[in-house]
Amino acid sequence: MAVLTINGKKYDAAVDPETPLLWVLRDALGLTGTKYGCGIAQCGACTVHIDGVPTRSCAVPLEAVGDGKITTIEGLAANGMLHKVQKAWLDNDVPQCGYCQSGMIMAAAALLAEKPNPTDDDIDAAMTNICRCGTYQQVRAAIHAAARA
Repeated sequence: MAVLTINGKKYDAAVDPETPLLWVLRDALGLTGTKYGCGIAQCGACTVHIDGVPTRSCAVPLEAVGDGKITTIEGLAANGMLHKVQKAWLDNDVPQCGYCQSGMIMAAAALLAEKPNPTDDDIDAAMTNICRCGTYQQVRAAIHAAARA
């Protein structure tokens, strides 16, 4: 039985230690905000933070998490208030189909935690998530807006 700290709460997960974190979150624990995209850590839809580092959860076996603190999209907002990236996402009309949104938001939040005032080049380098709808310009605008918030 693995004990995980997710969004500041302890969870017990009785799963095979080689199970990818994504499936532990979604299937074993019911935290379905993190999305499945490609299954090979290329698209970024499954991005979560482990100890503040954006991580593609589809490629991380549960046993590799250890005692790391996991943050999912469900844990980004605090005290009933959206995270500044979530608010900027809505204000800048980023969401289209929804496929990439939680992973994009998690990647953007990690970028701003590391670089509070990113340049366009910083954003391009950090945001390697795939958006099927091509909302990359709105993503960039939302990140800049969140940086100013």
